Amino acid sequence: MSRKIKWGIVGLGKIAGKFAEGLKHVENAQLYAVASRDLAKAEEFSEKHNSEIAYGSYEQLMEDPEVEVIYVATPHSLHERISIQCLNHGKAVLCEKPFAINLEQAKKMINLAREKDIFLMEAMWTMFLPHFQHVLELVNSGKYGKVKKIKADFGFKAEFDASKRLFNKSLGGGSLLDIGIYPVFLAYAILGYPEKIEASSHFAETGVDTSSEIRFSYSSQAEAELYSTLAEKTPTTGEVQLEKAVIKINSRFHEPSSLTVITDGKEEHIKFENIGNGYNYEAAHVTRMLLEHKTESDKMDFTKTLDLMKLLDDIREKTGLVY
Repeated sequence: MSRKIKWGIVGLGKIAGKFAEGLKHVENAQLYAVASRDLAKAEEFSEKHNSEIAYGSYEQLMEDPEVEVIYVATPHSLHERISIQCLNHGKAVLCEKPFAINLEQAKKMINLAREKDIFLMEAMWTMFLPHFQHVLELVNSGKYGKVKKIKADFGFKAEFDASKRLFNKSLGGGSLLDIGIYPVFLAYAILGYPEKIEASSHFAETGVDTSSEIRFSYSSQAEAELYSTLAEKTPTTGEVQLEKAVIKINSRFHEPSSLTVITDGKEEHIKFENIGNGYNYEAAHVTRMLLEHKTESDKMDFTKTLDLMKLLDDIREKTGLVY
């Protein structure tokens, strides 16, 4: 596994910069090419992050025979179209979350990847972080009994601006798809698909949700209380209440963080030595999958992505949010 996988990035916003920084810490990976519809922006990004080539169109990057895998970091509404274009050019794809705008789009993307036998994965970076993997191990070990309740929130104050992506419905804006996906994912990763979903949202004048309150109920009697908002800064923590312990995922729970495990009134603080900014873990996973000639992740597989997309669709149906 000594050769380097050559990466391309399309859509050069804030998240792409974080991913490019993380990629620098991945053995067997190289940022080879970047693309923006603005060539000057691509050249600036390329210089900052040391890619070999900068392109002024996504198609030019897709047509480059040296590019093996493309990280799609465009606005949500373009994920389906750009990912399908990449797959049709024979490129493996890591598509930023949310994977698509709805389940129908996600199915099209996955069906094409299966048809062409090309690797495709949703960039749910939290799944690959050491602290999150440790939470799953603690829960699945059964040492603390069954899960009774999960609580998670994600909120920050965003000044309303109809011209910005966050408040633009045509770009898939709003709190649910942008940040609410993280609390939803936490509950799903631990408890699976809920038996019952309750949800309500507040809306901006542009039609996107500024906040969403969600409750999942399970046949095991467990429940999840989840919240996302663009109207205020929240603790952005996660909490897993089990029969014999409480696992607190400290702020901010979706990125590299620490844990506090409370048993019998005693607190155990668990810290993790993270490499890079955290985006390197998902990039390293995809790089390994490609070197092993896999076409589907063994951690963030298609079933998880389809379930997560259906969950978001079901929540939106409850709140009346339509894209």
